[in-house]
Amino acid sequence: MRARNPNEAEYRDLYSGLIRLHILYHASKEPVFGLEMIEELGRHGYKLSPGTMYPLLHGMEKKGWLRSYKHGDRHDRRVYRATVEGRKALRIAKKRVRELFSELFENVLQAALAKRSRRIRA
Repeated sequence: MRARNPNEAEYRDLYSGLIRLHILYHASKEPVFGLEMIEELGRHGYKLSPGTMYPLLHGMEKKGWLRSYKHGDRHDRRVYRATVEGRKALRIAKKRVRELFSELFENVLQAALAKRSRRIRA
């Protein structure tokens, strides 16, 4: 996995969980396949190779978060869907991310609320 910025490469372990959350989120909405997720994550600034993506998908399947099946339209590619356990893990993770987001951006949120309050009073 290559980071968007060469200086970010040293932090990839820090945000590798975000990649799993992206995958779980999309796999809970519709079936996904590896190349599609590489492209989707690329739009978010993550640069993953197939050599990184497929072991990641297999690991998530091994944990019971994803289930795969062969889709016979092109080259019998493997398609992934979130399992019940994967959806549960995503719900829990979303709660944790929301808590973290509110802490990380507490000042930003307070400033936005204060600005809104001033506009309402004006």
